[in-house]
Amino acid sequence: MRNKERACDECGIYSEKYALSEGTSQEELLHLIASLNNKNSISGILVQLPLPAHIDEKTIINAISPEKDVDAFHPVNVGKIMVGNYDFVPCTPAGVMELIKESGIDLCGKECVIVGRSNIVGKPQAMLLLHQNGTVTICHSKTVNLAEKTRNADILVAAVGIPNFIKGDMIKKGAVVIDVGINRLENKKLCGDVEFETAEKVAGAITPVPGGVGPMTIAMLMKNTVKAAIVNGTRG
Repeated sequence: MRNKERACDECGIYSEKYALSEGTSQEELLHLIASLNNKNSISGILVQLPLPAHIDEKTIINAISPEKDVDAFHPVNVGKIMVGNYDFVPCTPAGVMELIKESGIDLCGKECVIVGRSNIVGKPQAMLLLHQNGTVTICHSKTVNLAEKTRNADILVAAVGIPNFIKGDMIKKGAVVIDVGINRLENKKLCGDVEFETAEKVAGAITPVPGGVGPMTIAMLMKNTVKAAIVNGTRG
């Protein structure tokens, strides 16, 4: 959240933060979202997940106006991504696509394997790669013979949420490896879902953790917010 606030300041985007207590009721949160939906000076709304156990995540996401849903988690925005006619894209998958684009990587016909099936990353990532004519396979922690699938990937996106899950011997030589995971080990060090030390010896290109996809996620949040301001005609 600090990084998001800092990015807003650096971009000149006005922001408001509501640091609610853990005991906040679902009704209180819904009331706040409703007030922000109707606030003309606010272009985008983001509810930081996960939420406390007594608050239903689906209900909260559905309460955000689709036109202000800069996380792109609302079912309306998810559906638009599916058909390829979207305004907003979830920030992490959007950041991955921007990295691929800026690196000059042609996705057309490439074997793209995603390890992870979350609504936040894995599923929308698959749709975005498919829209760019990639041949997409979605895997997860329970996929049988996972290494066979990952070794076939020209583009490998790791988003399974397990530290160092993808080893170097699971990667095709020269493949592009994008590590979405960010995990904290017992020694407090951060690591991704890819074992970087073994993977970098095989990969043609690989993102580090931290400093790879993370900053791109925040950049795409800023992009979504600016787009929402244009769509909604709001001014902060």
